[in-house]
Amino acid sequence: MTDHTPNSWDARADAHSFYGFTDLPTIHERGTVVLTHGDGPYIFDVEGKKYLDANSGLWNMVAGFNHPGLTEAAKAQYDKFPGYHAFFGRMTDQTVMLSEKLIEVSPFQTGKVFYTNSGSEANDTLVKMLWFLARAEGKPERRKILTRMNGYHGVTAVSASMTGKPYNALFGLPFDGFIHLTCPHFWREGMAGESEAQFTSRLAHELEDVIRREGAETIAGFVAEPVIGAGGVIPPPAGYFQAIQAVLAKHNIPLIADEVICGFGRTGNVWGAQTYDFVPDAIISSKALTAGYFPMGAVILGPDLADRLQVASEMVEEFPHGFTASGHPVGCAIALKSIDIILNDGLLDAVRDLTPRFESGLAELAQHPHIGEARSKGLMGALEAVADKPTKAPFAADLSVSERIANACTDNGLICRPLGQAIVLCPPFIMTDAQMDEMFDKLHTALGQVFADIT
Repeated sequence: MTDHTPNSWDARADAHSFYGFTDLPTIHERGTVVLTHGDGPYIFDVEGKKYLDANSGLWNMVAGFNHPGLTEAAKAQYDKFPGYHAFFGRMTDQTVMLSEKLIEVSPFQTGKVFYTNSGSEANDTLVKMLWFLARAEGKPERRKILTRMNGYHGVTAVSASMTGKPYNALFGLPFDGFIHLTCPHFWREGMAGESEAQFTSRLAHELEDVIRREGAETIAGFVAEPVIGAGGVIPPPAGYFQAIQAVLAKHNIPLIADEVICGFGRTGNVWGAQTYDFVPDAIISSKALTAGYFPMGAVILGPDLADRLQVASEMVEEFPHGFTASGHPVGCAIALKSIDIILNDGLLDAVRDLTPRFESGLAELAQHPHIGEARSKGLMGALEAVADKPTKAPFAADLSVSERIANACTDNGLICRPLGQAIVLCPPFIMTDAQMDEMFDKLHTALGQVFADIT
């Protein structure tokens, strides 16, 4: 039971903390879960209650909450050189080594890396790079950015403009020139009688039509998550990226893979682009880059964009953009260790080994009459709640069905995420078979409790 008394942890949190992306009616009714520590995939609150975190924090704590190798890497670097920047021709050895490693594990033979503090800032930076490049090359009208509805790219003013979510209208966004195409969600967006291949073809034709309408000479880039993450775990239809990239290539428009969530193993490969067999012109990375142990993002530029940006910057002597903590040595040291753990210490193999059990658990829960769709790729999945399965009709918004399910899960010692009318799961890569079963057992119990209450 949450303690709402004066000077309780809940009251102290509510008094001086301003919540983001938090259902405030839930806070008023249930209070804040104040956490103290973690152990493997589990987290613990101030009352000692234990929760299995099926969301890896926020997609990022892929190695769990107390991995000794990661904490030791941080401690060692803090002892050696606790902070610096990457301005004015200076950067730390850890920054140099991480850039080498990121190009080595990228799909690119050569390239360059620019560091930020988050995925939002990395997407924001990428857009500024494209705008900077267009002006340097004498094409200042090339400013429009194409993304997809329900795609998520961040919360800065620019990256929020890229994000195809209706709540951004509350901020007067998107800015002009940010164009959102159809969400590539076949189950929800496919037309009656339309095959998956026909749906893919329609989306490619839509892209072609938008480019023709806007003018290819005005479009700076197309940015897409390999699997839409914070839009509800939406894998693309078959052949989607091949069809899209062919259209973009015809018009010399770069394709940028936002790999903030998919990158470093979540889909079963190092990059989501590998999972869907395409090579982008640049990659946006964050989250699992440091396994959540340090705030860091990166723009990984392929050879064409890297070379052109180098020339453009030399024309004015510099690229006038950066952050105080860009290329932070502690973050870079942690990232080097995180990449090593994922690629060489069995975590990527664990994703592949756990995926069949994960898919099986989702498929079993999808048999429920109020689960309309189970969708997944690797260790990211979602269950879409529906009021009526044959028609795919959603529940009334005022029922807050996914929030209710997430709250019931919390009561049962499981952390999962509500998104729209879906429940999202993205467990840490270190999960055991027993913990995977525990996750689905608790979710099954929560679904039963909620649907019994509202139907």
